[in-house]
Amino acid sequence: MISVIPLDTLLRFVEEDAPWGDVTSAAIVPDLSCQAVIRANETGVVAGLAEARALFEHYGVAVRQHAADGTAVAPGQVLLGLDGDAKAILLVERTALNIIGRMSGIATKTRSCVEAVRQAAPGVRIAATRKTCPGLRVFDKKAVALGGGDPHRYSLSDMILIKDNHLALVPLADAVRKARAASVYRTVEVEVETVEDAVAAAEAGADTILLDNMPPERIRDAVRALEARGLRDRVVVEVSGSVTEENLTGYAVAGVDIISMGALTHSVRNFDVSLKVLRGVTTVPL
Repeated sequence: MISVIPLDTLLRFVEEDAPWGDVTSAAIVPDLSCQAVIRANETGVVAGLAEARALFEHYGVAVRQHAADGTAVAPGQVLLGLDGDAKAILLVERTALNIIGRMSGIATKTRSCVEAVRQAAPGVRIAATRKTCPGLRVFDKKAVALGGGDPHRYSLSDMILIKDNHLALVPLADAVRKARAASVYRTVEVEVETVEDAVAAAEAGADTILLDNMPPERIRDAVRALEARGLRDRVVVEVSGSVTEENLTGYAVAGVDIISMGALTHSVRNFDVSLKVLRGVTTVPL
């Protein structure tokens, strides 16, 4: 997991939101300091606080962090206390909330899926896919990891994954042979849609078999076929396609190792979080 997202990446979001400055604050807010808090407005797993903190501190705002990324939070809980220039706080506000909201939404959904699978099949891991928002992949993948999932590959450069469109151009056995010849250091994964191709991929020397868009009963058939040929222990079995939080446990009990879910990142429900400037005496610790 990437632990630190470069500050330059974060600052680009602020520049996007205020390309010529915050004209509202510049027009009406005097030069003064204030205090503010960022609160969770619902139950979930928080993420993105490190990124928000880095942004506020870059603009000279003192930050007191009250929760750790990857931990469960409750409605009304203070996540960050802020103390500094009012215009700086207002400048960063929406960017920080957008980052926390998206990352916490992903982390919360991931944690829910991880816990559901843990109950049904403790050894099965939940993983993300490359179905992320362009430009936000590093944030989405980090959020998955904070939620307890596996980020999977970050890019096309990480590992060899032979998919259906590759196999439309190159026969399966040839594809695996060429992948092996290209590098002995990279994992070779093959996406298949039939039991027969799952066996063929394993026999060809694939490290991981990705059973794509196969219903649980066919997944069980594929696992049994691999076992019958003495191939099951030689490969990692991954499942992907049409997996949702609602049908997740049906796939978890099918004897697989990994369930990868595009739904973790392609259909994000934003986590509700807000920033409030405090007036007068506050009882909220900063």
